[in-house]
Amino acid sequence: MSQVVSFGAHIADALGWPFTAVPPGQQLSFLEEIKFTVAGTAAAPSVNLAKLGVDVTTVGRVGDDTIGEFVRTTMARYGVNTEHLLVDPALQTSASLLPIRTDGSRPALHVIGANAALTEDDVPWDVVGEASVFHLGGAFILPGIDGAPMARILQRAKALGATTTVDFLMSPRPDAQELIAPALPFIDYVMPNIEEAGWLVGTEERGEIIGWLHEHGVGCTVLTLGGDGVSIAPAGAEEVVLPAYAIDVVDTTGCGDAFTAGFISGLLEGLSPAEAAERGLACGSLVATGLGSDAGIVDLAQVEEFRVAHPRLSS
Repeated sequence: MSQVVSFGAHIADALGWPFTAVPPGQQLSFLEEIKFTVAGTAAAPSVNLAKLGVDVTTVGRVGDDTIGEFVRTTMARYGVNTEHLLVDPALQTSASLLPIRTDGSRPALHVIGANAALTEDDVPWDVVGEASVFHLGGAFILPGIDGAPMARILQRAKALGATTTVDFLMSPRPDAQELIAPALPFIDYVMPNIEEAGWLVGTEERGEIIGWLHEHGVGCTVLTLGGDGVSIAPAGAEEVVLPAYAIDVVDTTGCGDAFTAGFISGLLEGLSPAEAAERGLACGSLVATGLGSDAGIVDLAQVEEFRVAHPRLSS
């Protein structure tokens, strides 16, 4: 029986580091490292949850191609249940090219691919009915799910007794509020980064963002703030901001997904949202110290040792 069902975006990333500029014409530039990883706001949390000792089933679509085979076999090797990772016969596996700058930031070149074909019919409701947490990762890049289908999926997951968590994968778009609003009353924990949350609500003011999400039914906002840590605000309670860890950043790819995994694993243990967020911060920080979504995290004992011993940026 899986403790978590992680449903949504499955992506393969090709990362190069350190990236400074595109060479002119057909000239050659050298990098120190090129890496291929499993990524995406459903797939990457699944991998990290498995590393943390959580029994997790991943649900999504990949193509019938070598990239899809890489995603399936890599996730299975980490211990993720991939029985419901469907192979789409028509579309390629979703993939991204990520040139990583020396400060850890990166532009992204992306193919949506098989993620576009994911539908609510792909949800294995028998598995969801036995799980404690239903995580939906990839709101706004899942055209077959965004809008009314997402609301129906989350409503049914909650009716079956699962705690619901949702993360975004978005750029600014004029229909964002229209797409997500029907689903918000069925989200226990919404956990976008602060930039995405601002694009959704239309303001950079964190208090206004939190207020808008609560007014539309979200149970608890969990907003990752990059170097400023994380904001946790249950509806009807005061916001708590936890400071980030002091680390040397290599690559920020997958930090939010690692936070998601740490946060969910904490909820499964009965930790408070703030305590679960502390673990999430440690997970996200560890991933930022290496290249790719699968960097940094070894197991729960290592994460807890880091959390206790590592200095923070502020108090």
